[in-house]
Amino acid sequence: MGWLKRLFGMEKPPEAQVNPPAATPTATYEASADAPAAESIAPERVGLSGEYDQSGLAKRVALAFDQEADLADEERLWVAQTGGTVVLKGEVSDQATLNKMVSVAQGVSGASTVDTSQVTVG
Repeated sequence: MGWLKRLFGMEKPPEAQVNPPAATPTATYEASADAPAAESIAPERVGLSGEYDQSGLAKRVALAFDQEADLADEERLWVAQTGGTVVLKGEVSDQATLNKMVSVAQGVSGASTVDTSQVTVG
């Protein structure tokens, strides 16, 4: 079972990307000089296909883990997010795996830091 399936109960959508461009909301009004600019999606809230997703960063990190051949699904590790911080919780088999996971997570757009304080190795 892959990371996305185990953590979020979903298969990888065909158009899913680790770092998709953020979709811009469509305006329902005609643009004018005094109209507010369309709001963009914060990088940590961009979903797998560029849509808004409250857990977008965590899902994209899970997808990045799925795409990394060296990272088998660590069944006792969970991925979450707090704003732009990727939070890893649980247990990993060894330090090299944790280091690789941190490196991969840092490469995902919107990830400002990776918190491993809730991870045990062994």
